[in-house]
Amino acid sequence: MNKDDLLKKFGKNVKIERVKKDLTQEQLAEIMNISQTYLSSIELGKENMSLGKILELAQFLDTDIENLLNFK
Repeated sequence: MNKDDLLKKFGKNVKIERVKKDLTQEQLAEIMNISQTYLSSIELGKENMSLGKILELAQFLDTDIENLLNFK
């Protein structure tokens, strides 16, 4: 698995968790104080998030960070 594959899988995991919480990209971006464009890029696997932001994201989505970092 290469970096692009990891980013795409992470983005898919983010989207799955966001949808489970019935949040739009705009709502989650506002909660996290990031742009909707940046969040969209994350979900599309085009942008990389820092570990600190991934931890914040997991907290805002009320999920374990392992759910976001599950690459199987």
